Amino acid sequence: MSEHDTPIFAAARQANELLHGEARPLSRPSHPRIITIANQKGGVGKTTSTVNLAASLALGGLGVLVIDMDPQGNASTALGVDHREGTPSSYELLMWESAIEDLMQRSPHAERLFCIPATIDLAGSEIELVGLEHRERRLAEVLNIDDLVSLGIDYVFLDCPPSLGLLTVNAMVAASEVLIPIQCEYYALEGVGQLLRNVELIQQHLNRELQISTIMLTMYDGRTKLAEQVAGEVRNHFGDAVLRTVIPRSVKVSEAPGYGMTILQYDAGSRGALAYLDAAKELNDRSDRLVSHSEGTRDSAGTEGSR
Repeated sequence: MSEHDTPIFAAARQANELLHGEARPLSRPSHPRIITIANQKGGVGKTTSTVNLAASLALGGLGVLVIDMDPQGNASTALGVDHREGTPSSYELLMWESAIEDLMQRSPHAERLFCIPATIDLAGSEIELVGLEHRERRLAEVLNIDDLVSLGIDYVFLDCPPSLGLLTVNAMVAASEVLIPIQCEYYALEGVGQLLRNVELIQQHLNRELQISTIMLTMYDGRTKLAEQVAGEVRNHFGDAVLRTVIPRSVKVSEAPGYGMTILQYDAGSRGALAYLDAAKELNDRSDRLVSHSEGTRDSAGTEGSR
């Protein structure tokens, strides 16, 4: 077998084709999917997963908007957009001072990849939100599906801070899906129980259509029994919600944001890049199943309301 016939070479060629717009485009979901990526535990690959999934989908021909809800602005950095103090940002969106289309910046990494950045202004927003009307629904009120369609957006990713405060609540009330990254390490499920309880409360009182659609295993090290055990435990607990694709532990994935890049720009042929490409495709392939679930939820709500 020559090196050109190996799976590694084939995968690298696939990534190169995608970066140069030569790959088969991904199918568009029937309506824009709004996905909150949340885990109050830090260091689980939340922001890394947000930007790399977003870039993968955008390079597949889909319109993707990342709204950075974390005052640290790490997603904004990785996507290569300006988020210096004074830059129009997600703060203005929450305060209803600017519209989405006026805040979106195009990422240099892909033609159809956009970001509404986070600036230092967002740091004090949770205190400001406490005294505002509809404090949990500020983002939901301005994130309109019809507007997203007119802007050509197929996916919105809401990157949350590592907490369960008002910024994360706003993101969950605005979304229809929650994606939870879980690292394949000790105490992987620590704190996830509280997150699940919060999601349940939001479903009951603020957003009945919210569902935990996706669990993503990150930082997987196939050389250890621990990673395999944790992956098995997570799959047993969450079932079909867990993506088949796992994201490997990778130095290159960690290095990429330091250069203002996603892993797809930093090293398109790396294991991390190929894993995120596969994960994005798998996520996109689930669109039809999620539409059916959403319609079932609305039908159930309508039936209960008519009793």
